[in-house]
Amino acid sequence: MQRSDFGQTVPCVLIDLNTQHDFFDAGGACPVLDVPGVYRCLRRVVAWVKRNQVPVISTLDLHRGVELDHRTVPVRCVEGTRGQTKLDFTLLPNRVFIAGDNMLSVPIDLFGRHQQVIFPQRSRDIFANPKADRFITQLNAAEFIVAGAVAEHEVKAVVLGLLARNKRATIVSDVCGAWNHSEMDLSLRQMAAKGAVVITAEELLRRKLPRCWRYTSSTVVSAHRPFGLDAVVRRNGVNGSNGHRRIDLGIQGHNGSGQNGQTHQHRAS
Repeated sequence: MQRSDFGQTVPCVLIDLNTQHDFFDAGGACPVLDVPGVYRCLRRVVAWVKRNQVPVISTLDLHRGVELDHRTVPVRCVEGTRGQTKLDFTLLPNRVFIAGDNMLSVPIDLFGRHQQVIFPQRSRDIFANPKADRFITQLNAAEFIVAGAVAEHEVKAVVLGLLARNKRATIVSDVCGAWNHSEMDLSLRQMAAKGAVVITAEELLRRKLPRCWRYTSSTVVSAHRPFGLDAVVRRNGVNGSNGHRRIDLGIQGHNGSGQNGQTHQHRAS
């Protein structure tokens, strides 16, 4: 099970679903309803994550143009388009991208080295990605906080998947974008009936969490003072050491960017 170095359960993990331009930009391919309102709440939740050093599991909706049937599903998040990229502020400085290849091999100690773990998602259910399924299932977190898009599809799938795995799931309702209000309301009632907790962004922002880790852009520093340790520093190979290859998620204007303002991510397999 995933624990910190001192055997403690992770207090909470944010699952950030598909916070990409096609969903959260008014000019995107299939924007959610009330983009400005959801966008504002999302920014506040991400600020809370950074302030409390909350570990984050992010999904990146990713498709090839020929995969989507425009008669039933909006054409969205096509590889190489701006709409497929994540919103700048949802990318944390210390992050890793886990390539999807239908294999189960994934390090289970990723949160010991990175604050944000990003998985590609090619269907509406992130648990269809074997690496994401294994990582989330083995992760020993007291609570999974779910936000993102789309409420009546991807959010519902991940929450029901968490509950089926005996995980505690909390939904931040006003940070879950939807395409249809009535379907979203029905989905929230169904998830609550199965045992999920529904809260608002304002309720989440009132929480203060213990800091198990203090993340930086290049290191993770243990903050467990009761054990008589001032600090334990781990290097995460940000300069390409440890054999990591680099990929480009097409994010512009982010700190630590490479040439032409493009940010590079680490690929782990």
